[in-house]
Amino acid sequence: MSGRGGVCKDHHHHHHNHQYWDKAHEPLHADIDSKKVCGVGPGMSFANMVRQKMRVVVGLVPCAVGGTSITQWGRGEVLYENMVKRAKESVEDGGEIKGLLWYQGESDTSDIHDAEVYQGNMEKLIENVREDLGLPSLPIVMVAIISGDGKYVDKVREAQLRINLPNVICVDAKGLDLKDDHLHLTTEAQAKLGYMLAEVYLKNFAPSWKRFFSCLLCLK
Repeated sequence: MSGRGGVCKDHHHHHHNHQYWDKAHEPLHADIDSKKVCGVGPGMSFANMVRQKMRVVVGLVPCAVGGTSITQWGRGEVLYENMVKRAKESVEDGGEIKGLLWYQGESDTSDIHDAEVYQGNMEKLIENVREDLGLPSLPIVMVAIISGDGKYVDKVREAQLRINLPNVICVDAKGLDLKDDHLHLTTEAQAKLGYMLAEVYLKNFAPSWKRFFSCLLCLK
């Protein structure tokens, strides 16, 4: 979820592609998803709500690349290995990784086989990232998609909503507004989704926080 909404301004901490912390601003994924025009995603509104409610420093670690399939995030693949590498680098000087936000799946809707194996692939990704980060209970908040490149959107949605693993919660994007391309969320919908993700995170995982934490963003 690198974001395809219009660009707006705000401030937070985010972990830059060149391995340093900087004040966060939209588009968060500009140095990661460099081959596309990035705009507003749900990451900033998520972080703002968390900061306001918990009065903690929030670090965002953007990792998303738009238009990618779940198999491109398998262990050993470039995107997955970069995500793990960035995650580990983000806490080298302190802090903790306290969550993964995952918004992906549109590119798995064109082929029936991809849609049918999505759940297994996603569950394997969760297992792998927790193992490779040494965080067996890493909180993961994922999004059930409402649009896609193909005709199997409902199958991928169902797969996402069926995932039933400890500390994994799925937020349904159904009802949020799409842009005229009928694929990407509007700027307002991206911000609303961020608040929805934050509400779920705060309700289920907030008591475990310390003063500073980073959150991996794999948000389309």
